[in-house]
Amino acid sequence: MLRKRMYSFISVPVFAVLYTYTAIAVFIVIVFSYMRWKGGVFAVMGFWAKSVFPIMGKKLRIQGKEKFDRNRKFILLANHSSMFDIIAIMAFFPRVSWFGRDNLLKVPLFGKMLLMTDYIPMTMANIRNTRRMVEQLVEKSTSRTIAIFPEGTRTLNGKINPFYRGFIYLLRASETDILPVTLNGFFKLKPKNRSYINFGAKLEVIIHEPIPGKSLTPLEDKEIVDKVKSVIESASTES
Repeated sequence: MLRKRMYSFISVPVFAVLYTYTAIAVFIVIVFSYMRWKGGVFAVMGFWAKSVFPIMGKKLRIQGKEKFDRNRKFILLANHSSMFDIIAIMAFFPRVSWFGRDNLLKVPLFGKMLLMTDYIPMTMANIRNTRRMVEQLVEKSTSRTIAIFPEGTRTLNGKINPFYRGFIYLLRASETDILPVTLNGFFKLKPKNRSYINFGAKLEVIIHEPIPGKSLTPLEDKEIVDKVKSVIESASTES
């Protein structure tokens, strides 16, 4: 109980610092975007993401960076348990376009940061919207890695939720290789259903071997989901 109170007390100034720091980063990114300097935009975003965790007094351990080529294009899939998951992925791979819920764009400052990555919001599904979203995803995947949380939303108990099959549309349309990523410690750090930061959490990103898209497309949807999910779960320590 004492530790919880201490973490709650410390979280207030830490969040204040993070929001101020993010506001400065967003301002610089907007300036660079106005100048049409994409390289500068991603350099700032990468630096911002890497420095967020030291500001919190946390070390982000990243395993498997040697397993992928930054110049290749992937569909990056990861488990989702915290608001800091996106920042963790951007810390090692800032040049990504995100596909996710449109309500993230409403988060102050962070929503603007996402827009700079050519964020593709997931809107209410109907035939027209689904077709348009897939077209946008395929278009972006030709020049940049697309990052998706296939669970759709953050877990509330630490366990990896069932995967939605939205990423399979992109996989079948592009045959892009899958890059599975496991995020550990982020549920303990700051889950959706808790207001304070747990500064005792140990944070880890595990990058797995890419799965060739052409080896997945002949499979049934469920087989694809099971195969990718099993890889991500194999290194998970969250549940």
